[in-house]
Amino acid sequence: MAEPRAVTHGRVLNIALPIVLSNATIPILGAVDTGVVGQLGLAAPIGAVGIGAIILTSVYWIFGFLRMGTVGLTSQALGAEDRGEVAALLSRALLIGLGAGAAIIALQLPLFAAAFRIAPASAEVESLARDYMAIRIWSAPAAISLFGITGWLLAAERARAVLVIQLWMNGMNVLLDLWFVLGLGWGVEGVALATLVSEWTGLALGLWFCRAAFAVPAWRDWARVFDRLRLKRMAAVNGDLMVRSLLIEGIFVSFLFFGADFGDVPLAANQILLQFLHITANGLDGFAFAAEALVGQAIGRRRPDLVRRAALLTSGWGVVAVLALAAAFALFGGAIIDLMTTAPEVRTEARHYLVWMVLAPLAGCAAWMFDGIFIGATASRDMRNMMALSAAIYFAALLALTPVFGNHGLWVALLISFVARGVTLGLRYPKIERLAV
Repeated sequence: MAEPRAVTHGRVLNIALPIVLSNATIPILGAVDTGVVGQLGLAAPIGAVGIGAIILTSVYWIFGFLRMGTVGLTSQALGAEDRGEVAALLSRALLIGLGAGAAIIALQLPLFAAAFRIAPASAEVESLARDYMAIRIWSAPAAISLFGITGWLLAAERARAVLVIQLWMNGMNVLLDLWFVLGLGWGVEGVALATLVSEWTGLALGLWFCRAAFAVPAWRDWARVFDRLRLKRMAAVNGDLMVRSLLIEGIFVSFLFFGADFGDVPLAANQILLQFLHITANGLDGFAFAAEALVGQAIGRRRPDLVRRAALLTSGWGVVAVLALAAAFALFGGAIIDLMTTAPEVRTEARHYLVWMVLAPLAGCAAWMFDGIFIGATASRDMRNMMALSAAIYFAALLALTPVFGNHGLWVALLISFVARGVTLGLRYPKIERLAV
């Protein structure tokens, strides 16, 4: 092998900063969808777009493991300079994405029925939401395939391409929203069609960015693409990551359910404060993604020294990010709450728990950064098992603390789950360096 590139601060930031910018654009899209349909002057279309988007996003999110599994496996193949496997991995990811999307389209009727049983709405909102989802669901293959493309590009340290794809999709969606809804008067169906077009064109742009893979004959070497051992490894990694993701989802769903027991005002305050966690996650994602790519490449090269260097450098930047976030929340948390709600009682209630938002980035830093390190190493079984242990610790803390401390206990239990995940993964870290030997 040629001598590997040094793991530097520049490489970390070249991956991290475009991802942070990309994440920052995501809330804008939801705001534009809501704002455009809000110009219709009716409440039902706003609720329909909101609930329809949440349902489909939740279904697609289940397949988020495809991004994580792809970036780990591809970065290791890049580190080993196995160009054929790098190309074949893209083909596998695309086939999984297209197949999963086709399955969702085929199962749309029972999926919609189940979703509205879990989250019932008025007859008018449900009817409009079904119209929205019946159109948008046809982009499921593109939306899920983009998880694989994103992982593949990140493994190659092409975070700027990921940013361009996100900006293209958001810009296309906004322009088509304005045209279809305000110009042509297509209402809720127009919003859905705008998303459909933006996701399929986003997939096309992503494939163009991956065009180097299609210059390598292995991308269509079907014997290699469908190699039993490689497929088995990919399935094991992705399966573990899916279980981990479902455990995380279970924690947050239970958090909302338990919070509802304290009344409408604490529930609304919790919903506002969860946005602070989304901001934290979006801010740290860039550095965790950098860890995925750099650690994976180091393992592919069998260089434990580079694994440690990548882990330390990315985590150092992660610490800088969480300190900045904690300080920002301490100084401006009240103002952020006021921007999110005009209800005086919700503002007051949210301020009672703001201290936990200041502590949340500090409590979760190790968990988020170790996630990136372990994804790069494809140590998915450890991620699954430590997540299960952390979930058990969370539920034990929840049952012990909420009867005594109420909503404060609920927030403490959530932060305990972050710390538990960071500590348990930290104890398993030495195995990561041994994987590179």
